[in-house]
Amino acid sequence: MIIKTNYVDLFDRRYFPAEVLIDNGMIQEVEPIEAAVQGFMIPGFVDAHIHIESSMLTPSQFAALAVRHGTVATISDPHEIANVLGVDGVNYMIDEAKKSSLKIFYGAPSCVPATTFEAAGAQIDASQIKELLARDDIWYLSEIMNFPGVLHEDEQVMQKIAHAIQLGKPIDGHAPGLSGDQAIQYIKAGISTDHECVTYEEARHKLINGMKIIIREGSAAKNFDALIPLMKEFPDRLMFCSDDKHPDELILGHINQLAARAIALGYNRWDVLRAACVHPVAHYGVPVGQLKMGDPADFIIVSDLESLHVQETWIAGKRVWDGINTTFAPPASNIVNHFEEHLITLSDLSTGQFRDPVSVIHALDGALITERLQVGSKDILAGDRDILKIVVVNRYQASKPAMAYIHGFGLVRGALASSVAHDSHNVVAVGVDDASIVKVLNAVMREKGGIAFTDGKGLDILPLPIAGLMSDREGIWVADEYARIDQRAKQIGGSTLSAPFMTLSFMSLLVIPKLKLSDKGLFDGERFEFVD
Repeated sequence: MIIKTNYVDLFDRRYFPAEVLIDNGMIQEVEPIEAAVQGFMIPGFVDAHIHIESSMLTPSQFAALAVRHGTVATISDPHEIANVLGVDGVNYMIDEAKKSSLKIFYGAPSCVPATTFEAAGAQIDASQIKELLARDDIWYLSEIMNFPGVLHEDEQVMQKIAHAIQLGKPIDGHAPGLSGDQAIQYIKAGISTDHECVTYEEARHKLINGMKIIIREGSAAKNFDALIPLMKEFPDRLMFCSDDKHPDELILGHINQLAARAIALGYNRWDVLRAACVHPVAHYGVPVGQLKMGDPADFIIVSDLESLHVQETWIAGKRVWDGINTTFAPPASNIVNHFEEHLITLSDLSTGQFRDPVSVIHALDGALITERLQVGSKDILAGDRDILKIVVVNRYQASKPAMAYIHGFGLVRGALASSVAHDSHNVVAVGVDDASIVKVLNAVMREKGGIAFTDGKGLDILPLPIAGLMSDREGIWVADEYARIDQRAKQIGGSTLSAPFMTLSFMSLLVIPKLKLSDKGLFDGERFEFVD
């Protein structure tokens, strides 16, 4: 097969009209020609860090949407399902990924559970990490979220890092806000990337001290605007990722959007495209073609080198997106889960005596971090200042719900709940009244996973039967249904957040400061201890 187009060489930073010979899934020859041609052939986009489970789609359904945007590969951390099912969950994701054309490269989840301050569905210890890393289908050690464990040289954490170093596999970081000597200590442990930087100064400090920074723009955490100026000084040490991306946003775009935004802002297009297409492949050592002769034929055809409108996507010499349709049909997925249904009652949500001042979680739109408010009990009882009840219920065994208060959701009616609750994925809910909270929590319990919203009367729910994280339905249907429920939470419920369900899913992520809620209680993510 011969394709005539403008061949883009991201290494020599040039393009020219060419005939590209593809045979047996490989780039065999690139022959310059004189004739004018249309389109530009570039290596495909690579998401340098993503949890596919957060899309609420199976790997094959995720692939069917991602290839529309020129994504040919992902560096994927399966720790969401691993926290539910352990190593069996990792194997499930690897097996499901084989049902699609997208190249999905998995890491060994380093933090299962993420902390000891919550109930999780599984545990992966250092010996299991060693076994995973020894496999050819595990490419790196996933994000080391337990950065206090690194700083205090926890035995299990350091053993996991040592196994990766011994096998020569990259180690991903997760150290939000870490700076100064502590950041340097974390880096010197062998950790090579971080996708959690929020400020330019934080990221620059880590870059200067040897890290590579992955610029994240997901459905909840959006750090592109703050970090993209790093492209001027450190173009060779940057990558792009989405981390967690809900299906309604995946419909609209993926890494292509970040690259186009950066180019539109005036950053050198060669630097931007290398960050989006080349650097992840080089850093993780994955077999993704870069348009060199003898490479796998993994590439995209774009209309131009500014808007990067994707006209075709090719993986291993097969066209998987023709500009209108994907050329593969994802098969049905197996259902796996770890969920014990136990319904709650109004009496379970009764609140005891307050001790002033009350610590309140302050959720921030477009961020995973939260702030901590100190509020008088009279304000809470009076319903002032958008202070709502937040509840987390253990999904793995019957236990008393944990409760706290949260500011920033803006709900004025009803409640929302989700079994996507990083990282242990217990069931979390926020609402304006106890009856609505009970309604959505029990709806998710009965489905053994899902997201739900009630306006106090009716109920909307998107079931997530696969590990309580993913749907078994077609990607476009899931995206439409998610968007519908999300809009109801905003339009009828009144939530002022841009992505209320995504924000809700991170309110129990204890490894992100400052204040979060697990099934065991309110937690200070800076001091790593429970709060009264």
